[in-house]
Amino acid sequence: MIPILMYHQVGLPAPPRTAYRGLTVHPADFRRQMVWLRRLGYRGRSMRDLLPHLQRDSSEKIVGITFDDGYRNVYRHALPVLLELGFTATNYIVARQVGGSNVWDAPKGIPPSPLMSASEIQGWHDAGLEIGSHTLDHVHLPELSPELANYQIQRSKREIEQMLGADVTAFCYPYGDESPEIRHMTRHAGYASATTTARGLARADDDVFGLPRVTVSRSTNLVRFLLKCTTRLEDRRRARRQIQPRAQ
Repeated sequence: MIPILMYHQVGLPAPPRTAYRGLTVHPADFRRQMVWLRRLGYRGRSMRDLLPHLQRDSSEKIVGITFDDGYRNVYRHALPVLLELGFTATNYIVARQVGGSNVWDAPKGIPPSPLMSASEIQGWHDAGLEIGSHTLDHVHLPELSPELANYQIQRSKREIEQMLGADVTAFCYPYGDESPEIRHMTRHAGYASATTTARGLARADDDVFGLPRVTVSRSTNLVRFLLKCTTRLEDRRRARRQIQPRAQ
């Protein structure tokens, strides 16, 4: 089993009562989470790097790290930490909003937040981390016609590959919305994996085009985070012993 972490933003939280404020993890908390994973012997890996471990049911200590939407604050705050610790991660970007903002969130009252520019996306890739697709426009795929859904899936892959000059093999369903038909389209488009918002640990017998993840939010304290991530009983006990006394 491998936990695949799902982050959105890594930055200072929006004012209280702002919609979806909890999806922004403070940079200090993110660093603390990554440092403790490393301290417990875990390695943070992108989808590309963890798939071989998942498919052979490896006993190595692997944690997948993913970021949805491609926020600029992830580039600024998370990338240096990942590089410092020797971790890789996958950043799923919205192909037609490069250098833009989360316009799909406006109807929910969520404030705009800048997304990575083309040069930052290239910088993420050049640093050895992975760029994945989150469609062209962050759409609810099952609500589209099959033709439009397929276009969002295939065309986003092509446009990101043209930008990077490299293959794009990781996909993430916006809002976690998918279906057997959508999974088939994703597989047919040439991706190697696709993640959902379903909660759980990824297992060797899971469909790699419907992988569950572990949500990390602003309210996820360190003990809870480690209990979500650590797949070995001895690691859970060690984390409790070392952290809980200081939290009291």
